[in-house]
Amino acid sequence: MEIYTDRDGSVIFKKYSLMGGLTEFAGQLCDTLNRTTGRTAVITDRDNIISVSGAPRRELMDKQISPDLERLMEGRQIYQHKGGEDGIPLCDEDGRFFLDTVAPILSEGDVLGSVVFTSPEEELGGGEVEYKLAQSIAAFLGKHMES
Repeated sequence: MEIYTDRDGSVIFKKYSLMGGLTEFAGQLCDTLNRTTGRTAVITDRDNIISVSGAPRRELMDKQISPDLERLMEGRQIYQHKGGEDGIPLCDEDGRFFLDTVAPILSEGDVLGSVVFTSPEEELGGGEVEYKLAQSIAAFLGKHMES
């Protein structure tokens, strides 16, 4: 738990996120993933989106992730949408972006967040490149958090 004070003296409580300190670095990784694939790339912590590239930031930044994405992360496996399946929403409140590829970020067995490729439901269709990139970046971030 992080505790802050407002200018008017109000106390603000915020849930601590290990990934929160990596926001700038995560932004650079998202930009690279987006430039490499042309797809919308997102990095989350366990609760919210902390970085996005390839979509309007204000639409997704700091939004709460969907319970379905939380369950996928807890499963500790890489997920990739298969044609014919219903789309899984990225955010809890917004139904415009859906999960294409998700790789959980694991550090010492703990789930810290995820690397996600997302798109509107009609554009879902990630391939092997997205799978490998999400897997590699998630593993890299997990190792980075161990040091």
